[in-house]
Order: sequence, then C-alpha cells, then structure tokens
Amino acid sequence: MPAMTARNPPTVRYVAIAERDAGQRVDNYLLRTLKGVPRSHVYRLLRSGQVRINGGRVKPDRKLQAGDQLRLPPVVATAASQPRRAPDELLQRVRAAVCHEDEHFLVLNKPPDLPVHGGSGVAYGLIEVLRQARPQDAFLELGHRLDRETSGCLVVARSRAALTALHAALREGRAEKLYRVLLVGAWQGSAREVDEALAKNRGQGGERKVQTAADGRAARSRFIPGQVLRLPGGIALSLMQVRIYTGRTHQIRVHAAHLQHPVAGDGKYGDFEVNRRLREWGLKRMFLHAESLSADLPVLGRRLAVRAPLAADLQAFLDRIGG
Repeated sequence: MPAMTARNPPTVRYVAIAERDAGQRVDNYLLRTLKGVPRSHVYRLLRSGQVRINGGRVKPDRKLQAGDQLRLPPVVATAASQPRRAPDELLQRVRAAVCHEDEHFLVLNKPPDLPVHGGSGVAYGLIEVLRQARPQDAFLELGHRLDRETSGCLVVARSRAALTALHAALREGRAEKLYRVLLVGAWQGSAREVDEALAKNRGQGGERKVQTAADGRAARSRFIPGQVLRLPGGIALSLMQVRIYTGRTHQIRVHAAHLQHPVAGDGKYGDFEVNRRLREWGLKRMFLHAESLSADLPVLGRRLAVRAPLAADLQAFLDRIGG
C-alpha cells in the first residue's frame, strides 16, 4: 500500500474476501495487506471497531470466510515502515535454499543465521526475502517456525488450503519432525522420551526463557542416540536424532537441558564453558538442524515427505572432530 499524500488522501475501502484467504485470522490478513502500517496501529483499528466484516465489529481472531465484505478504514503507510529490498546476495541465497517445490509447498534448507520473519529490529526475515525473491507467487506463508540459529527443513505454503492442511496435520499428530542435534555429555542407554510441559518466563535482566513447569503447555520429545564423540580435555559429545511430537518454543533445547545434556553451542540453555571450548574447534553456533518433515495431508490427497542435508558448517565441525 503506497504512502498517502494530500493529493491522494486515504479513503474507506471494501474488499471481498477471496476463497484463497478463507480461514485466515482477520488480524493476520490486515498485517499482510496493509503494508507499511505499524502493527500497533492495525490492532488499534480493530479495537476501535473501524475494521468491520459484513457491517459488524470483529475481534482479531475472527476467521475470514469467502465472500465476506471487509471494511478497511483510511490508513496512512509510512515510508519508514515499508519493507526494504533485501541485498541481491541474500535474495540469491534464499532462492538457492529451496530444496523442494510443488504446487502446494516450497521447502527450504533454512540458512542458520536468518530469522524466519522480520520484527524486533530485524528489517526482514526469510519469509520477507522469499516473497521478494519470488514475486510470481501470490501466496507464501510459513507453515511452521525454526529458531534463528537452527538450520534445516522449513515448509512454506503456497496456498491457504495447503497452509490449513499442514497446520491440521501438525495439530492432530499426523506429522513427524526429526532433528539432528549434538548434545554435551556421553549419552547412556537407549532412546529416552521426555514429556515435560513448558512455560515462558522472564529471567534476570528481563531475558525471556522457557522452562519446564507443571502448569505449562504440554511438550513431548524423543531422543534417539547415535555416535558418542570425545574431544581432548575430556569433553564428550553425543550425536542424536530427536523427534518432536509438539512444537513448543525452544522445546528440544529445554528438554535436552532438563536431561543434563544441553545442546552443544546453545548460548541460552547450554554449558557456557563447554561452548567456549567448542568455539575453539570451530562450532560457531548451536548444533541443531531440522533434518526431515513428513505429514499426511488427506485434504490435499497426498503425503508430504522432505529432507534437508546437514548444514555445511555443522558437517565441517563433525569432520574436524572425527564425527
């Protein structure tokens, strides 16, 4: 939406909701449609009743239906809040990260140093860059999320139907997400399942962290042992596969720390002294990679099954230490 001037004053608009946007929350639709309008202002418009559907006031979580008449009040987009064009090198990097493409989905082997979306001082994330890199795609939405440092499989939906189908599979347990992870310490015994609820809190200094809590949200992970590696100086590391049955924030990282085997390189929940030693060996980030994702999608009449090879920096670290 272009910035308004005195010659082009903002006016009320009415939009007929198309089939492809049906099922979307009205706040998410507005945030995507009203480019350049601050997020806080969008929610102010909703609270004040200036956004209406079929003549009535709506709450932010109202789901749109095909044929709805959406009233958009006069708004002014600020040039400062318009998304900036990503550098050519980053556009090319994101294009090259696409490892699977079909009519319903794009799958990327997400670069480890790129957040999945912009905000909080980040001009753009992977989804904003992807939209710039692929202007021919009218619809591109994240199917799920990965931490900024995490590399690997990231699914992007190319239609509202595909997004809804994937979300339903994740919610109803018809999807499997596997991660490759390096843990601190020598794993003892066979596979182990962690069923510990998680809750967000504010730590000292206001830092937001996640911790196990009886009154938190249910979270379940299965840790499957692989190779144990030993570095000079007595540092033992365990290369593992982890399956997550739920998708809570920092789930693998917190569950691993709960088992006294934190993720190698994790600066928030990890072993800081071991991390320092691992940096000397070339591990510059958290060793966590989304290895594969599969999901039954009966609404689309198909099954999605994709893999992403281990990120080059993690593979180089394993080669260096003899993994």
